Amino acid sequence: MTRRKKGQKKRPDFGVPTGVILLATPEGRRTSVLTAEGGMLCGGLDVPMRADPQEARAAAALVVAELARDFHGADIEVRWDPPREPWSWTAQVTLAAEGEPPSPRSEG
Repeated sequence: MTRRKKGQKKRPDFGVPTGVILLATPEGRRTSVLTAEGGMLCGGLDVPMRADPQEARAAAALVVAELARDFHGADIEVRWDPPREPWSWTAQVTLAAEGEPPSPRSEG
């Protein structure tokens, strides 16, 4: 039987988030999380289509914050860019400054 070295850790399956794209589609709200490694994680957002866009942005920021915390033990900040289209939003994700509480808030 072979054993793993104790000091060796498995790389997280989800890369460090660097950006978020939020879209309103006929099927519902969709998110794409961009990672520092060049990956992308896409999925649906459990927010009603008639919900205020600020509520959808807050829900998307919370999802990204939970992913960063669960996979990397990191707190992040999500800063929403001004929307270019009424159905599309983008955000920049940065690591929260040490000692500050995480703030997955919707700005913009």
